[in-house]
Amino acid sequence: MEDEDCPDLVPIDAGGEGETESSCSRKIPVTIITGYLGAGKTTLLNYILTEQHDKRIAVILNEFGEGSALEKSLAISQRGELYEEWLELRNGCLCCSVKDSGVKAIENLMQRRGKFDYILLETTGLADPGAVASMFWVDSELGSDIYLDGIVSVVDAKHGLQHLTEEKPEGLVNEASRQVALADLIIINKTDLVSEEELNKVRMCVRSINGLGKILETQRSRVDLSNVLDLHAFDSLSGISLQKKLEHLKTAHAHLDKGIITVTFEVPGNIKEENLNLFIQDLLWEKNMKDKTGHTMDIIRLKGLVSIQGKSHQVIVQGVHELYDLEETAVPWEEGEKRTNRLVLIGRNLDKEAIKEVFIATVMV
Repeated sequence: MEDEDCPDLVPIDAGGEGETESSCSRKIPVTIITGYLGAGKTTLLNYILTEQHDKRIAVILNEFGEGSALEKSLAISQRGELYEEWLELRNGCLCCSVKDSGVKAIENLMQRRGKFDYILLETTGLADPGAVASMFWVDSELGSDIYLDGIVSVVDAKHGLQHLTEEKPEGLVNEASRQVALADLIIINKTDLVSEEELNKVRMCVRSINGLGKILETQRSRVDLSNVLDLHAFDSLSGISLQKKLEHLKTAHAHLDKGIITVTFEVPGNIKEENLNLFIQDLLWEKNMKDKTGHTMDIIRLKGLVSIQGKSHQVIVQGVHELYDLEETAVPWEEGEKRTNRLVLIGRNLDKEAIKEVFIATVMV
């Protein structure tokens, strides 16, 4: 079984004498790998841990199948203290297993700075990746050493449609849909197991949930790592690529009446920063906005580029659940350029016109 292949292990040197000052001082990107049970997350991570790709990646495995060969080797090597030690693999990667959110593992890992350039953190199949992502915004101590690079969601082409369209009891979120909604990159895996017609249905479903994320299609979780790393989805470097995406993005229609959808709108002009904060806080914190049927709008992911009065560069807006951030990008407003504000919201019960109306009433100068 491919998932049970155990990577070659070599003793790790904790000394780190060969570390350069630059590799120790720069921030390390963290990518969150999520996906519903059986989608192929473990296969993807095993591929990264065993393939010769000349990248130094620390992988935090969060969820193991019963009796996995990899877990046994970790448990033996580390006397059962699965989160305490890191194993160095022959391809230059580091690996450890955790039974919690992974913060402790990352804190321990940072003592080995200089031995890795990337961190991949796997979440459990039912986990909300937004909650994990939020930790890297809130934990200022962690934030000085690392930054959130992006969220990757693996979708099973064979069973993904069933998972994504499964109706949950009132008040509960479909976990598979939420993982896709939060993702910056969606990997549709096992494409060889379905027909082109079936694959197209999965594509359309994914795109209706998340109109912004990049989609990769693959078999046996084989991907070019350059597509998974250096996403810069949560920092100002994403401003340029986001600008291009927003120009072509359209509001999607839900694949279910109560499904998660993407809505987008554009409003010209300058806005006041304090008013923008009020609008976002009303939307994410107070949850005062309702759709036509009286259901509260539930925002899972928020992204946008805005023109704030007094700032010469475009400002990127990022939000995950209740957390949000504003950061000035490297993209300047050219002289004579029409200033505009573009927002993308992913969530449930979203009413585009109602949100746009409140935005104009609240933020416009």
